[in-house]
Amino acid sequence: MLAAVLKESGADLTFAQVTTTPPAQDEVLVRTVAAGVCHTDLSVIRGHRRVPMPCVPGHEAAGVVEAVGEDVDHLRPGDHVVACLSVFCGACRWCVAGKPALCDQQRVKRAAGSGSRLMLDGEPLGAFGQIGAFAEQLLVHRNALVKIDPAVPLEAAAVLGCAVVTGLGAVFHTARVTPGETVAVLGCGGVGLNCIQGARLAGAGQIIAIDRDPDKLELARSFGATATLVADADIVERTLDLSAGGVDHAFEAVGMPETVTLSFAILARGGTSTVVGALPTDTRVELPGADLALGKTLRGCRMGSNRFQLDIPNYLDLYAQGRLRLDELVSVRMPFDRLSEALTPPAGTARVVLTFAP
Repeated sequence: MLAAVLKESGADLTFAQVTTTPPAQDEVLVRTVAAGVCHTDLSVIRGHRRVPMPCVPGHEAAGVVEAVGEDVDHLRPGDHVVACLSVFCGACRWCVAGKPALCDQQRVKRAAGSGSRLMLDGEPLGAFGQIGAFAEQLLVHRNALVKIDPAVPLEAAAVLGCAVVTGLGAVFHTARVTPGETVAVLGCGGVGLNCIQGARLAGAGQIIAIDRDPDKLELARSFGATATLVADADIVERTLDLSAGGVDHAFEAVGMPETVTLSFAILARGGTSTVVGALPTDTRVELPGADLALGKTLRGCRMGSNRFQLDIPNYLDLYAQGRLRLDELVSVRMPFDRLSEALTPPAGTARVVLTFAP
């Protein structure tokens, strides 16, 4: 199969013919139909997040099952599926506690001596997040997939596996926004827009979208923002004025220490900032200690604290009801061979989705 390979951090991606082995126990082979391009992928490619090399990047995908391994009884060839980065083992302390997004994922990897799922020129090749979506096929653990209705367009379904479960989950599961509360979302890309529509679905009384890109702020209004602010030097004061002293919830969906600090600064007393963006490895964040005495909270969020095998079917019900916007998240569609172009999308882009030949 053809795959995009990253041989070392910061290097250019190269297309190569990669070999997959037949699905082993608990594994599923999927023909990739669509793959979203997430900021986390850019962080890996540019070396801001360190992962084992060489690897196939990409983690947001949808496709059709081609083959299943032993003990896979909930999927069969022809099923339409969505892959999710938060693949879980189902047996560790986090999974047993009902927090599968925190699974350390060790048990979903092949045992030592079992060989690699992917091979490049006879050598083992990794797959980012145990997915490796920038490839014509995915060979993954069964707990990386959820079956969906074949009537759902796979190009729209692809964004469910990261942008949607992360943004909506941050609102519903991590922060647990309640009706009438005030919300600010910093960064209006794919994840931020889902924080916005999650806040709308949760009944937030005020939803303030903040971004440097005016085109993304226009998108934010269509997803449910009640007010928009262009990020500038006075953004803290302007947000505090607009929210009458600060917001109950801030969602940082950029992944930069500066925006984490900003998200904390715009909180009301007792407010909570939820960091949704993927910060670079070894990032340090400084906060004013006096604000802690005001009951402010800064909390992390891994993939929206999702339970994707439950969440994605629920979100597709909202999509079928016309309450969740999926199609509008896909700003640009590009064939897989234009991946390098997809990594630098035009301004105002929510999500670029790569499409694969049948």
